[in-house]
Amino acid sequence: MTQNRNNNNSNVIRNIVCAAVVALTAHTAQAQTQLKYSNFDSWCTRVVKESKIIGGAMKTLQEIGPDMEWPQNQPYTNQGGSPWANSNIMARVAGITKTNQSVYREKRGNGYCARMTTHVEGVKVLGIINIHVLAAGSIYLGKMFEPITSSKNPMAKLDYGIPYTEHPKAIQFDYKVQLSDQPDRVRRTGFSSVKKVPGKDMPNMEVLLQRRWEDEKGNIYARRIGTAIHRFSNSTADWVNGAQFEIHYGDITGESFYQPYMNLLQGGPDQKYALNSKGKVVPVVEVEWGTASDTPTHLCMQFVSSYGGAYIGAEGTTLWLDNVKLVY
Repeated sequence: MTQNRNNNNSNVIRNIVCAAVVALTAHTAQAQTQLKYSNFDSWCTRVVKESKIIGGAMKTLQEIGPDMEWPQNQPYTNQGGSPWANSNIMARVAGITKTNQSVYREKRGNGYCARMTTHVEGVKVLGIINIHVLAAGSIYLGKMFEPITSSKNPMAKLDYGIPYTEHPKAIQFDYKVQLSDQPDRVRRTGFSSVKKVPGKDMPNMEVLLQRRWEDEKGNIYARRIGTAIHRFSNSTADWVNGAQFEIHYGDITGESFYQPYMNLLQGGPDQKYALNSKGKVVPVVEVEWGTASDTPTHLCMQFVSSYGGAYIGAEGTTLWLDNVKLVY
């Protein structure tokens, strides 16, 4: 009888342990949310034929979304409910069609990842006039408005951020970094001389939680509720898997980790834009810090191979990205 009692006790303990393991596993699964298409295994492929006056090349661009073919030379819009856009764009200026590709689908294991690279995009008009522009690779939550019709203020060509009301603890992703072998950043617009810019080039990750509102004139304002910004200052020998970066809530200006580039967005090269209710793209001006008790209206997220704004960086700086998740 004693033996049976011991066996029964052992079974009870075993069942309790198993139930705890199952509960813990379920809790862990619920604590992470993978954004749609953020395993980067699915991509939309588009082909753009550039204008004959600049060579007439056929270019293939990749977009983060469902596996499908996009009609040739058609302006792209997010497909399959994808919240992602990137810096692969089609421009049409004065009737001339040109592309830029700085984000690539790359094989990783049995699937794919995203590779963002800072490079110099060149164009030769009639085989005579050469224009070279520095372009960073960028992936972000939002939409791009194609075709791009001018090189002025590239950030104003996109709708930045998606509707969102939750309070994640952190962002998690796999990444790999290769810094440029060039000692300086440069600003290269193609229409003026190349200028050196102070500071080593680094990829940048940004997550912002905002509570937005719009006034009667269509201006968009926001309260910054959550912040996670990180610059990758070193190359990595291989992939760093499951890296987590905490989202800090409220006013962070007094924290030890605070840097000036984490401040409220109130103009400058990092200013973000969004589409207002009147159909116009306007700056999203952050007017104050919020608190953890505030409910956000938008989630902003961006990964870019070079920081500092448009046309600034060092050729060759590269950021690989995979498996983006929000941690709760």
